[in-house]
Amino acid sequence: MKRSVLLLLFSMFGLHGIAQELNSRVQILAPTVPNINKKNLEVIQITIRNFLNNNKWTTETYLQQERIECNFVITITGWDGGSGYQAEAQIQSSRPVYGAAYNSTLLNISDKDFNFNYNEGQPVDFSDQNYLSNLGSLLTYYAYTIVGLDKDSFSKKGGTPYYIKAQNTINLAQNSGNSGWRAVDGLRNRYWFNENVLNKSFDELRVFIYSYHAKGLDKLQDNPSEATKDILSFFPDLKSMDKQKLGSIFPNVYFAAKAEELVNVMNIATPQDKIKAYNFMLDIDPANISKYESLKTKL
Repeated sequence: MKRSVLLLLFSMFGLHGIAQELNSRVQILAPTVPNINKKNLEVIQITIRNFLNNNKWTTETYLQQERIECNFVITITGWDGGSGYQAEAQIQSSRPVYGAAYNSTLLNISDKDFNFNYNEGQPVDFSDQNYLSNLGSLLTYYAYTIVGLDKDSFSKKGGTPYYIKAQNTINLAQNSGNSGWRAVDGLRNRYWFNENVLNKSFDELRVFIYSYHAKGLDKLQDNPSEATKDILSFFPDLKSMDKQKLGSIFPNVYFAAKAEELVNVMNIATPQDKIKAYNFMLDIDPANISKYESLKTKL
């Protein structure tokens, strides 16, 4: 069910929503950094969680059960003894499946350049006009990206305004000297993920995200047979994507996160449809083909 429909239902019954969009869980680890101040890490963890959960990222009102589930696991890999932290982060987000008791992963991405400075008591903020800090920019970028992917799963290319906001964050941070914001910083960074989601070359993948979730997965509980056939019918559109683009960060990250779920969903299909699904994924997602082997059921 689309979020807009849920919001309408609750407004009809006179219930009031809350503003914030994210329900983030944050964990900070430092397993290999000696003598690091654990109290500071706890403060940073709370500060990041509050920043993500208490800021407003859209103009809409979200109810508690509408908030987007996400996880930030930040591993400190270096500390300068003061305010400077070198870190990596694993960022995940998911959306509910209509009628089911589980969530479907939308994002599962690793950021190897999640470096930042923080002094206890220092406010973390963001601005659409100015670069304020790398920590604020990192969290803002991922907040908009998470919202964008969530919107894409509920409406066709619905995340575009939020990807553009993430792009603005990138533009403001590019002269900061921090890694991950520029094209020259590597092929699997924040710049390229954002470039991909806004690049028309990946329109078919974004439309697939909507079709798969809203027209397929959300129907699975009510009519599994029809839902799996519908999902199978969405695969051919992906084959029109430029094959040279399949190794890019957006499809790579998306299918790595979805491969096991796709297998679980299509395993309830007919043997003929399983084979069709396997053949499509062999062409579309060769990097994860070992995960699709169970679909090769003998007829």
